[in-house]
Amino acid sequence: MADVVSAQKSGKVVIKNIGLLLSGDIDQPILDADTIVVQDGLISAVGKAADCDTEGADTVIDVRRTCVAPGLIDSHVHPVFGDWTPRQSQLGWIDSTMNGGVTTMISAGEVHLPGRPKDIVGLKALAITAQRAFDNFRPGGVKVLAGAPVIEKGMTEQDFKDLSEAGVKLLGEVGLGSVKAGEEAQRMVAWARKYGIQSTIHTGGPSIPGSGLIDKDVVLEADADVIGHINGGHTSLPEAHVCELCEKSSRAIEIVHNGNERVAIAAAQTAMQLKCPHRVILGTDGPAGSGVQPLGILRMIALLSSLGRLPAELVFCFATGNTARIRGLNCGLIEVGRAADFVFMDKAQHSPGRDLLDSVQLGDIPGVGMVMIDGIVRCGRSRNTPPATEIPVVVASTHAVH
Repeated sequence: MADVVSAQKSGKVVIKNIGLLLSGDIDQPILDADTIVVQDGLISAVGKAADCDTEGADTVIDVRRTCVAPGLIDSHVHPVFGDWTPRQSQLGWIDSTMNGGVTTMISAGEVHLPGRPKDIVGLKALAITAQRAFDNFRPGGVKVLAGAPVIEKGMTEQDFKDLSEAGVKLLGEVGLGSVKAGEEAQRMVAWARKYGIQSTIHTGGPSIPGSGLIDKDVVLEADADVIGHINGGHTSLPEAHVCELCEKSSRAIEIVHNGNERVAIAAAQTAMQLKCPHRVILGTDGPAGSGVQPLGILRMIALLSSLGRLPAELVFCFATGNTARIRGLNCGLIEVGRAADFVFMDKAQHSPGRDLLDSVQLGDIPGVGMVMIDGIVRCGRSRNTPPATEIPVVVASTHAVH
């Protein structure tokens, strides 16, 4: 259920007979193509079968006219170590989420670690350890980008320089530690940005006893790279304040599963009205008090598409290409040179939708038929989604299916 990162390569993989190819690119969400060729974990060709070199493949997958999309990216998780979370005393949650189509997760802080150190030496050590551990160890093959320290009072510019030089690229949610004032947060966010560390700020009411409110004025003054759970985690700011954040800030608008659903829809619709849908990214904000949500990203896509009345193909981009571009990741888009991280889907059995996209716009979660990471099949028919109407078939392979 969890693999140490190895040097195994996918070799040449041909994915054929694609019925619908979602690109992850919000400017062109659907591609006119039926074939993807992968070489050693990277996309080498996308197009019509007649135009692609499909000879000599190590693995051939017949998609059977179903949908291929970039692997989903969860922009907001709280891992600890390995595939375990003490928040709900649960094992296997990351592998389970991979069965929901997620191939990459981004930590917003390893805050649930029992006895988490809050002194400066300790928080830096934890961040470096988490970054190294998840870089070396991928539960279910999922790429977990971790090592996100929660900033505390007393940190200096040198601390951020040290973190960057050690390989840390993320800050945990600003506001979960002792730094809560806008001016102080802005200073540290600027230091982080100077050294290539991306920041996320907690938005809304306290998540657990002991945490505090971060209001719209603090969010705007801190100017973090990502407005974390803009719809609350769990408690949202007033809807008018959320819309104001979308308008006055130019930063990423992160909408999460474990937040206010009504405000989630309002934030997405506001981004559309402001003509900046490229800023919208999706996360779960799990594990949390409400549990672990293996299908959280798919549920958000269905929610925003159905009740938010947004085209399903655009909402899939919120969870793929938008996040990849904002986070600087080599995945999330179907284009040559990107990582071969894919989720294969079809409409759920007996959904009233005409096809996959129509079923999502009606509010149904699609069925996952296969997940691939770096060109290697990580699961077949998902154990968590409703069963897909059709699933892909590996028709030839020199690799074992995980």
